[in-house]
Amino acid sequence: MELEAALGRLDAAAIARDVGALVEVASVTGDERPALERLAEIAAALGVGADLHRHDLAALRAHPDHPGEEAARAELWGLTLTVPGARTQAPRLALCGHVDVVPPGSEAWRHGSPWSGAIDDGCVYGRGTVDMKGAVAAALHALAALGGRAPHGEVVLVAVGSEEDGGLGTFAALERDSAFDACLIPEPTGFDVVCAQAGALTFEGVVRGVAAHAAHRLEGVSAIDRYVPIHAALAAHERALNHDVAHPLMRGLELPYPLLVGRLEAGEWSSSVPDRLVFEGRAPVRVGEAPAAARAAVEAAVAAAGDGHVELRWPGGQFASGETPADHPFARLVRDAVSAARGRDARVAGVPWGADMRLWCTRGIPCVMAGPTGIELAHAVDERVRIDDLLAVARTIVRVAFGFA
Repeated sequence: MELEAALGRLDAAAIARDVGALVEVASVTGDERPALERLAEIAAALGVGADLHRHDLAALRAHPDHPGEEAARAELWGLTLTVPGARTQAPRLALCGHVDVVPPGSEAWRHGSPWSGAIDDGCVYGRGTVDMKGAVAAALHALAALGGRAPHGEVVLVAVGSEEDGGLGTFAALERDSAFDACLIPEPTGFDVVCAQAGALTFEGVVRGVAAHAAHRLEGVSAIDRYVPIHAALAAHERALNHDVAHPLMRGLELPYPLLVGRLEAGEWSSSVPDRLVFEGRAPVRVGEAPAAARAAVEAAVAAAGDGHVELRWPGGQFASGETPADHPFARLVRDAVSAARGRDARVAGVPWGADMRLWCTRGIPCVMAGPTGIELAHAVDERVRIDDLLAVARTIVRVAFGFA
């Protein structure tokens, strides 16, 4: 009966309202404090205790396990929202979600502003709704539905920034407090229970050529021409990574380990042989593979094709892979909770993208991801999340809290 009472306290309209209020606060990666402050205000109105705190950014950057950054940042803030447990010795449960978002782009949005938080046609619209402010607000409402005391151990919503550019927010949160027995991250997984996530490493390469006038191009060496075999080598490396994939949850994906060159820049003048080309991209880390090994394999492929004319470095986010066994009791608990919340059997899956899940797994904390549909709308114009999905997320979390004894 206590479970049913908690589920009965959930209000889809109230969740949608608070998602809209959170989305109205722009929080592009590097500037998350206002959104965390808004979330703390919403928590206070719901009777959930909040602790907003500033992390020591210099110390984090000096840490040997610093996960990398890409966005400009002068400060880093975190927020924990806590419901005490009925039993002091019971396992402690974490929920984790990020409030940082990618920029809104330059195209027009349906509701006029990427920060509208508009409610329309059963959805909440705006940047970050599906990735992942909507699920963060749903998780907060799940905490509030517990009625001031969790049925077993303490439940903490760890709200972070800097997920989009490497995971520094969660890394900082775990440096501050890692005494958790499990973690659920409601990223948009289409309600699959994700037990394996690939990693991703940002790379940048510089190819050198020899400049010359276009009319005498044979006296020069085009950096573009020198790059072409490197591009082919990276494509061949991607094919090798995806041949005979070992991990059962990754094997079923169309492209488990994608490798992409996403940006090229070469030349300064149309009538000059380009003497410099810069290429930037993202390399995968297979589940269970050390990031250093993934880097070394890319470096070897690039070096062999570059014939001594290329330099490669690894700036920005460095996402390791992460895994929790699909038969782990916590994974089974989350799967049962998702199935009950949606009235259909949930699927266990792997994903080809990096996430904060791996930071929890690295600490030995079982972690899975399970959240709403719509990942294809993340980072897109007219990003939105279904309100009924958010209610299902909240229902899932309440069930997990009651089952995590």
